[in-house]
Amino acid sequence: MNQEKIIVIDFGGQYNQLIARRVRECNVYCEIYSYKTDIEQIKAMNPKGIILTGGPNSCYEEGAASCSKEIFELGVPVLGLCYGAQLMMYLLGGRVCKAPVREYGKIEVQIDKSSKLFGDVSEKTICWMSHNDYIEEKAPGFRIVAHTTNCPVAAAECEEKKLYAIQYHPEVLHTQEGSKMLCNFIYEVCGCTGSWRMDTFVENSIQAIRKKVGTGKVLCALSGGVDSSVAAVMLAKAVGEQLTCVFVDHGLLRKNEGDEVEAVFGPNGPYNLKFIRVNAQQRFYDKLKHVEEPEQKRKIIGEEFIRVFEEEAKKIGAVDFLVQGTIYPDVVESGLGGESAVIKSHHNVGGLPDYVDFKEIIEPLRNLFKDEVRKAGLELGIPENLVYRQPFPGPGLGIRIIGEVTPEKVKMVQDADAIYREEIAAAGLDRGIGQYFAALTNMRSVGVMGDERTYDYAVALRAVNTVDFMTAEAAEIPWEVLSKAANRIVNEVEHVNRVLYDCTGKPPATIEFE
Repeated sequence: MNQEKIIVIDFGGQYNQLIARRVRECNVYCEIYSYKTDIEQIKAMNPKGIILTGGPNSCYEEGAASCSKEIFELGVPVLGLCYGAQLMMYLLGGRVCKAPVREYGKIEVQIDKSSKLFGDVSEKTICWMSHNDYIEEKAPGFRIVAHTTNCPVAAAECEEKKLYAIQYHPEVLHTQEGSKMLCNFIYEVCGCTGSWRMDTFVENSIQAIRKKVGTGKVLCALSGGVDSSVAAVMLAKAVGEQLTCVFVDHGLLRKNEGDEVEAVFGPNGPYNLKFIRVNAQQRFYDKLKHVEEPEQKRKIIGEEFIRVFEEEAKKIGAVDFLVQGTIYPDVVESGLGGESAVIKSHHNVGGLPDYVDFKEIIEPLRNLFKDEVRKAGLELGIPENLVYRQPFPGPGLGIRIIGEVTPEKVKMVQDADAIYREEIAAAGLDRGIGQYFAALTNMRSVGVMGDERTYDYAVALRAVNTVDFMTAEAAEIPWEVLSKAANRIVNEVEHVNRVLYDCTGKPPATIEFE
């Protein structure tokens, strides 16, 4: 990315991705790096600004995540958030200690002095606090510019060196004017111009792909999801029939999804590419027989997908490039960026290369967040109904069926999910909810249908509101919508006699069931 860049230094905080997304929403490119990143590497990136994230430690404890003091001497603006603010003060000679009163949640912050950070921000503003420690004494050369009732240093700055420390989290929506503060830092302090735009990204990516591929052959594993679809269309626009897309239908897709993918990318679709559909449903069902453990199911599905894809790739012969729909959260959550632990084992980061004869990987969306992938899809002219499809996990319905996966259970959850999605769309809620789907629990219970006793399965409906998919709250769907969906499911889906609604947030739950 040869353009202006803000970098986020991650100290293990839960909001690292959210900070980067907020910066990009200000039309400035941003990437996440571990606090262990060498200072020379940081210099070489030539960032316009640096943001230090929150973290779970106390900065004064032995072995706590830290960074070189040199980061504050580069002449590059630095913004410390929560732990990052405390660490800045601590390293530069201030005092950080256990707070007499812990602050958590929405807190009113009083802005005491004018600051570039607070341009056009209210004098009293609600911010999201989450800290056990606090800055007891500011570092020399700094001045306090904001406080709360229990936090004497809610914000401090050394304008001369362009160093800013704020105790709260401007990146979360609970901080009412947080985006304004971040944009003030990015534009007023760092002097960015806002060159990160999706139309430019798409145009530059197509040109770069065309130049890289030349006359080579390209192979793409197409799942039909948003990420792989956008990657495939980008490649098709760049190299046309030099691209072959292999679509492995593992029988764990949503209702009619396999046919819908073929209608878009197959011979009757609008794109100039070679399309191969592999109907491998029974292969996957056989492999999953009697398997109940979630992680084992994930691994079986991932491994079998590779095997099927490998067989098709051998028929095609050697190719020059393999396309993957990797996106930026995949990179971060697979332990390759920042300080995140490995959260998901089914991401396609580095998944296929060992099994396919190719020279190089192309990951055109590797630097994009999900909302940016959708914007790229719209720029490429992909229909909105495809671009705004519900997120769908790599193992598909295999992890939305609790316990053993069977063809009968797949049909149950497909039918229930289709009804649920229909009713959400009919109520006009489909664009306002972050993610929603039906899952089949492993619970069976007694019911009464048509004056007869039944002993059948319970379907769980899930819907969450989320910005970043790292945290989420259960969506408050109107009762009439839930009631109608539940009534249709028990009447139209065989072997289901009970419908439940999942009210749990993330954390403590995950968005998916397994």
